[in-house]
Amino acid sequence: MLILRSLLFNILFYANLILWLVFAAFPALLLPKRWLLRIAIAWARMSMWMLRVVAGTRYEISGIENIPPGGLMIASKHQSFWETFALVTVFQNPVFILKRELTWIPFFGWCLLKMRMIPVDRGAKARALAHVTRRAKVELGQNGRQLLIFPEGTRTAPGAPPAYKFGVAHIYSELNVPCLPVALNSGLYWPRRKFLRRPGTIRVEIMPAIPPGLGKAEFHVLLQERIETASDRLLAQGRSELAALGLDPLQNGKASAAHS
Repeated sequence: MLILRSLLFNILFYANLILWLVFAAFPALLLPKRWLLRIAIAWARMSMWMLRVVAGTRYEISGIENIPPGGLMIASKHQSFWETFALVTVFQNPVFILKRELTWIPFFGWCLLKMRMIPVDRGAKARALAHVTRRAKVELGQNGRQLLIFPEGTRTAPGAPPAYKFGVAHIYSELNVPCLPVALNSGLYWPRRKFLRRPGTIRVEIMPAIPPGLGKAEFHVLLQERIETASDRLLAQGRSELAALGLDPLQNGKASAAHS
């Protein structure tokens, strides 16, 4: 059943994405940006509903009360494609730092540009960091948006050693706004580069904000410590849940499909 439910969800998910892009997002390109954001939130909520109904994967988000008003930097653990759309439903007006290649995708990329997301050429390094910082200052300062960044730069498998980029500390020091650490265990249920969607509960924890003004090195260590400590706890909780179903993906170093 695991394989069949995963296959059905993936078919429905990408078919639904195409329909939303063609019949909702593309026409909304002619409207103000806020309409595209509303469409993105509606699509994200529908996607999470399908994930629950078809694959049996629910989610819980705690710590929403920790989100301060105004311009904000959000640093989230990144294990899955799931958080790239699920977190859109949590914050009022988020702006993502993303690979510039995503903006080349017809319809989808046009929507990203319309919503003023920040594309980055990861090969440009210092120049890319300066570009991101400059754009982020505009979006947070003039528009009061929330900058969402994945400090490791790419998806990491659950339990993999962390590899936080120091660029996140540079952006924090330049923006002079609070930074909200976010921990999660989504990779257990929506693993990267795999089509399996495991049943259970994805858990997201929004922790109290780190105030502005810390030194770069101090901030970098503190951010990693907070996110990793909480993510490890959520990982253990999720593994216990999956182990009861015989689906712990980290047991014996490989995914279990005993109940597929």
